[in-house]
Order: sequence, then C-alpha cells, then structure tokens
Amino acid sequence: MPRISYQLYCSRNFPPLGDTLQMLSKAGYQEVEGYGGLFSDVNGLKVALQAHGLAMTSSHIGLDQIEGDVAGTLALIKTLGVQKVFAPFIAPEDRPADAAGWASFGQRLAEAGKPLQDAGVTFGWHNHAFELDPLDSGDMPLDLIAQASDDLMLELDLGWVRVAGYDPVERITKYAGRISAVHIKDIAPDGDCTDEDGWADVGHGIMDWPAIHAALQNAGVDHYVVEHDNPNDHVRFATRSLTAINNF
Repeated sequence: MPRISYQLYCSRNFPPLGDTLQMLSKAGYQEVEGYGGLFSDVNGLKVALQAHGLAMTSSHIGLDQIEGDVAGTLALIKTLGVQKVFAPFIAPEDRPADAAGWASFGQRLAEAGKPLQDAGVTFGWHNHAFELDPLDSGDMPLDLIAQASDDLMLELDLGWVRVAGYDPVERITKYAGRISAVHIKDIAPDGDCTDEDGWADVGHGIMDWPAIHAALQNAGVDHYVVEHDNPNDHVRFATRSLTAINNF
C-alpha cells in the first residue's frame, strides 16, 4: 500500500489545529501535508505534530515565499522534517498568456527549487485545472512546466485533472516518472454535494479508483495525499476517505 497523507487545508474551517491532529491520529493517519497558513509558529506546530504521532512529510509553500526567503524556507523545512515541497498556485492575474510565458514560468520554478533540492528536498508543482487548459498554440501549460527541468516534479491533483476534462489514468501514464505525490480527490455526481462545492469523500464520487490506483502503482507512485477543498464535516471526510483508500 502507498503512504497515505492528509492535506491539512481540508480542515482549515475546523479549528483548533490540535483537535484536527488528534482526530487524524485517531482515524489512523500517520502523515500530513502542510500549507502556508500553518507556519506562523513553526516550533509550536512541530510540538503539536509530535504530540499526536504525525509527520509532516510534504507541504505546499508559496513560490513567492520560497524565492523571497530561501533561508527561512529551508529552516522551516528542516524544523518540521518536510521531505517534499510543492508550489501550489499562481493567481489568475499572474498567469502567463502564451507558451513562451509558461515555459519561462517553468524555468522560474526550476530555479526556485534548486536550493531545496540541494538540501535533499523534492521540489515540484501542484496543479489545478487551469494548467490543463490548452493554449491557442495547442500547448498545455502543465507540459511546459514539466519540460523546464527533469528535476522538477509534479504533485498531480487527480480531482482537478478530471474537472479539466481529462482521464486521470491517461495523465498518470503521461507523467509517469515525474509524479512524486498525488492528491486523491473525488467528485460528486452532478447536482450532489453542492454545499461542498461538488467535491465528495474519496470513494463516494464518480472517480474510477480501481483503475486510477492501478495506474498509480504501475507508474511507481506511492505517496497519496487525501484532499477535499470544502468538506462540511472533516471527521466524516477523513475517516471515510481513509477507509476507501485502504480498500483500493
């Protein structure tokens, strides 16, 4: 079985963090993925994780933070024991408009990641749907990002791949060898879970998990990060999703 982690962003609306960590530990999680909003007290976060037997093995960290404070980013990573860092997003107003711009953005990512990689940390990009929207030239932004450097990895968000209109199995196969982790995210049938932005607990939506899991295993991907962008009950989501993944 793959390593199973939980993206703590899922529980941002259910404070305090200590209760979330206790819930995840009780549910059976051993790993979590961080995000920028958690890092106001890194030492306190480390203590809280340790108290509940959880390891933050990966994290989202904004590209501006990585570029603007390399030393601070490296210190954060070292303190928490983070092994993988993924830049997670670029605002609409900052997104390139053409292939040359996306290729340049890929190079920017590759350069930003070098100090982390030199420190033994995996670095890559986490996609949403917009990177899978073909440009007027026919190029796909995610392809141009991946082509920037063989060392630049991907955290492939399978839910956004499906939202963008692509078969997750096909994308997994296409990027095999470049995928360091995946976001395991499910989509509700049309009209369901409207109060949760149309997302579903893993295993309770429309995603073909047997086929996806087989493709991930064939591609050598062993790091699954559970995510739901807006659960109305994070305990339900965390527990049902972990049960489903353990039955893949």
